[in-house]
Amino acid sequence: MFRKPPEAPDAVLVEVEGRPVRVPPGASAAAAALIAGLASTRTSPVTGEPRAPYCMMGVCFECLLVIDDEPSQQGCMVTVRPGMRIRRQEGAREL
Repeated sequence: MFRKPPEAPDAVLVEVEGRPVRVPPGASAAAAALIAGLASTRTSPVTGEPRAPYCMMGVCFECLLVIDDEPSQQGCMVTVRPGMRIRRQEGAREL
């Protein structure tokens, strides 16, 4: 469904699920997860079923990620920066 864009000369290096990934400058963390090939970005806290970014504009909250060890970050609203660490969010966040 998604195609990886050609790598820009000024690509930003982030870490997705422990792997280095180069993404276009200005991309969102949710886009970085998709570029890295993740089929899901979180699991439902109720059923455990995998969920993935849907609207990519901050409305649906399906793109929740753990970004730099902060859970429940709306990945589509966070712009990548060099060295950012992005992980799937498994179930409900711990309080």
